[in-house]
Amino acid sequence: MAGSVRSALSRAVVNGWTRRGPLACALWPLSRLYGALVALHRARYRSGQQRTRLPVPVIVVGNVVAGGAGKTPTTLALVQHLQTRGWRPGILSRGHGRATGDCREVLPDSDPRQVGDEPLLLRRRTGAPVFVAARRAEAGRALLAAHPGTDILVCDDGLQHLPLARDVEICVFDARGIGNGWLLPAGPLREPWPRAVDLVLHTEPDGEVVLPAGASAHRGRRALAEHARRADGARVALADLRDQRPVAVAGIARPQAFFDMLRAAGLPLGATVALPDHAAYDEQLAAALPPGTLLCTEKDALKLWRHRPDALAVLLELEVPPAFFAALDERLAARDYHPRKPADTRP
Repeated sequence: MAGSVRSALSRAVVNGWTRRGPLACALWPLSRLYGALVALHRARYRSGQQRTRLPVPVIVVGNVVAGGAGKTPTTLALVQHLQTRGWRPGILSRGHGRATGDCREVLPDSDPRQVGDEPLLLRRRTGAPVFVAARRAEAGRALLAAHPGTDILVCDDGLQHLPLARDVEICVFDARGIGNGWLLPAGPLREPWPRAVDLVLHTEPDGEVVLPAGASAHRGRRALAEHARRADGARVALADLRDQRPVAVAGIARPQAFFDMLRAAGLPLGATVALPDHAAYDEQLAAALPPGTLLCTEKDALKLWRHRPDALAVLLELEVPPAFFAALDERLAARDYHPRKPADTRP
């Protein structure tokens, strides 16, 4: 009962972030307090003296709005681009939702409960080394020690993690933009916007934000792959599922967005199950899911396949415009950052 009340209250607050209504106004004094704490935190690192500078360039991908906006798909696309350009990237992450709190490497066969679902997804999709730690600098040092050929690091969801010095900052937005423009808990903002960043990427066609000085904005497009995948790697065309009225389950920041994309692909869903972001799929939860063909996100599948190997993972692809990557390459080159040559012995 208490959990249902908390869940209903949480939904009411999140829904209130779209406008400056009565609930948002009631929470506005708390947002002022939150803003003061954010300002103090930023002031602590403003001089840069308390930041850790790693010996390779660091790109940070993040957002200023609570909840998912497409950070991990952006990181995935970014790492794949760097690899095509000759870089040897590594990935840093906190590993949100994992049961452990240490610094560790993410391997292709790691348990998502121990390393986090998103870091495991990034490891499997890119092949790049991935380390997780609450202190991203610690993860970076461990990664570089284990993989000394790494010549650039990408930090997934690190925009507010100020102890780690960074060379390029990328802020990601979805269709929500900045919502009502207020800080938590009266609005969705983790910190005031606009704030200085190098690049802004909109992962959905809707939503506009005021750009900070010097930033360039680009608009991508999120789309479902045409095939879903089982645990054994077998592919199933989404078009072949239209007569089955599949059940869709999602434990992501915005489950409804996934359900809407499935319907837009022509799939009439028999049922939908929305779970909290980074939901842990245990045997009891898997058994409680409605019967029938089961569709989920790739992130969910990493945990669900232990109990439902028949579940179909629908990959979410992010199409990033070439101009975004060109702007990124220009910023790296302007700082005299280039991929290492095989014989390069720079630290």
